[in-house]
Amino acid sequence: MKPIILNTIEAIRNTVRSVHASGRSIGFVPTMGALHEGHLALVRAAERESEFVIVSIFVNPTQFGPNEDFTRYPRDLANDRERLTETSCEVIFAPSVEEMYPDSLTHVEVSRLGNHLCGPRRPGHFRGVCTVVLKLLNIVQPDVAVFGAKDAQQARIVSRMVCDLDVPTRIVIEPTIREHDGLAMSSRNRYLSETDRREAPMIFQALKTILQQVQQGERDVRTLELNLRAFLLTIPDLRIDYASIVDDKTLEPIETVNRPALAAVAVYLGSTRLIDNIELA
Repeated sequence: MKPIILNTIEAIRNTVRSVHASGRSIGFVPTMGALHEGHLALVRAAERESEFVIVSIFVNPTQFGPNEDFTRYPRDLANDRERLTETSCEVIFAPSVEEMYPDSLTHVEVSRLGNHLCGPRRPGHFRGVCTVVLKLLNIVQPDVAVFGAKDAQQARIVSRMVCDLDVPTRIVIEPTIREHDGLAMSSRNRYLSETDRREAPMIFQALKTILQQVQQGERDVRTLELNLRAFLLTIPDLRIDYASIVDDKTLEPIETVNRPALAAVAVYLGSTRLIDNIELA
C-alpha cells in the first residue's frame, strides 16, 4: 500500500492528533528524498520502535551553502513513494519551501559540536540542519526519530539539541548501510562517474585500515591521520576536504586514541562530496 502524501503543516498535524488520540506511538524519519536502501533501513528501524511511521521528504535550502548542490539535488517524489511501499510507512510529509519557511526569523545555533569536521567547511550548515529538524519534530511530534550513523556529526548535534532543548522525542541512531563493496549509501552516489564509482569503496577501506592500525597498537593521532591521508591520496582524482580523528563524543581533536574516538573523512571524487566515518576502539 502506498503511503499518503501530505503537503501542509495543518494536514500533518491533523493526522498526528488522530494517531495520538488512538493511543499509537509515532516513529519519524526525516529525509531529503532520493531514497535508497539506507533510508529504508531507517524506516524499518522506526517500524520496530513505533506503531505509526511518518517520513518527511524535504530538500532543506537552509543547510546548503551558496556553491553547493541545492538546485541539482535529486528530487523524485513519485519514485520515493514507490520505494516506501517496501515498508510500513503510512504518511509522507512533503512540504514546499514556502510552507516550511513562510517568513522565518528564528534559527537554532550550534556551538562546540559544530566547530570541527564539516562545521568550518560548511558555514551555516548545522544551523540549517538543526532549525529544520527542530521544526519537523515540533510539527510531527514523534515519540522516536531515527537518523543514520553515516552523518555522524549531524547525529551527535541533533541528539544534543533534543537533550538541551527538552524535546520529548527519543533519538535512535542506526548503523551505516553500505553497498556490497563497502561504499556508504548516499543519495549523492548517483553523481559519481563510472570511474569514480569504482574507486569510491577505497574510502571505507582507508578507514578500516586505520581501525586495524589502532587495534594493532598505534595510538598516535598524528601518525594515524597521516596514514589515513596517504591511503586516501592513492585514489585517483580524489581531493581531501578533511581526514580527522576526533573524540567520539565531543568531536574535538585529540592527540592520542586513549578513549572512544571517531575517524571521519570528507572527500571529493570529481565534483561529488562524500563523507564516511568509523569508530575507533
